[in-house]
Amino acid sequence: MAEKVLLIADPGIDSAFAISMALNAPELEVVALAATAGNVSAQLATRNMHILITQLDPPRWPRIGSALPIEYEGDGTRLHGPDGLGGLDFPCAQPHHALSSDKLIGDILRLYPEEVTVVLMGPATVLARAFDRDAELPRLMQRLIIVGGTWREPGDAGPVSEFHFWCDPPAARQVLRSGAAITLLPLDITRQLVLSPGDIQQIASIPSPTGQFLGKVLPLLLVPTAGLYGIEGAYLNDALAIAYLLRPKTFTLQPMAVDVEVTGELTRGMSVFDARWGSSSRPNVELATAVDIQAVRGCIQHLLSEQS
Repeated sequence: MAEKVLLIADPGIDSAFAISMALNAPELEVVALAATAGNVSAQLATRNMHILITQLDPPRWPRIGSALPIEYEGDGTRLHGPDGLGGLDFPCAQPHHALSSDKLIGDILRLYPEEVTVVLMGPATVLARAFDRDAELPRLMQRLIIVGGTWREPGDAGPVSEFHFWCDPPAARQVLRSGAAITLLPLDITRQLVLSPGDIQQIASIPSPTGQFLGKVLPLLLVPTAGLYGIEGAYLNDALAIAYLLRPKTFTLQPMAVDVEVTGELTRGMSVFDARWGSSSRPNVELATAVDIQAVRGCIQHLLSEQS
């Protein structure tokens, strides 16, 4: 039986890639997509979710939640383009009467108690709001996968801060302290997946709606990534969350106590890992500390080639 998953994302080309993986994986049933502001505004995040579903046209369309009208102090448009999808003009029908993402999360978890894996690939605000609505939700999730934080890797929103946690540190702290069964994938892990121009060209050659869509948006990451990070290729951080769902044995996990700095002038959004020997801090996450990245690349190649 396919695993039910609910994806929370702020698309974003890397989120679009991860969502494409999930929708094409027979092992997963994507029951809902909850949009959130982050890489782009709330309005664009919601629009991009609808664009993705229209372009990919999966056999079963998931429910889509509208992003809450939240404005953060920064965004990801330098990397993902002004609209989050490289500035390409994709047609999109205007959604009507869509539930807000926080309400959709609660409805799905109540509909399928202890059956749904939630994957958080954006700021934690919308999930924290859902928890505010219904305090039982952390216990109703089967598990929670979070793409966020950084341990030893430099930050991408500040010297020590990862973007998702930096956008809303109190929400990230609330979710980490919620008591949910959490697996945390920090930048140390997610930055290990880099697609070369050759990899992207190969994906673009896949004769499927997924290949055609990704072939349009992935190349648009190359120039901004080179300018921001000095590498030739594209980081696809969010894809590691879907890879973890599909190939969990390729990841090494370690119980860890993790919190988030919410007030620091230079360290806002910093994820703080208590790895001290003999510490009395109680672990609240399973932290991914290593990954067989070649196995992940093989998983992606197999998944996308199956659609040709």
